[in-house]
Amino acid sequence: MRRGPGGIIGILVIVWLIVGAVACGQRGYFTNHTEGCGGVATIAVTILAGPLNYMGLNPKVADCNVPNAPQPSP
Repeated sequence: MRRGPGGIIGILVIVWLIVGAVACGQRGYFTNHTEGCGGVATIAVTILAGPLNYMGLNPKVADCNVPNAPQPSP
């Protein structure tokens, strides 16, 4: 059975995300995460960066506040 280009791309995406998750684990983000949006966003961007983490990329999100975002009414 032959795999088409979609199958190969799917496998590469899965491997990319696994490498990113391993980088998160090595940095201790899963065990020593901070509460709030910044900690969760840092984990997400680190996983999405994948192998780029091992090429010097160290993505971090400090704050998730969106300027001029609508506020809930009291």
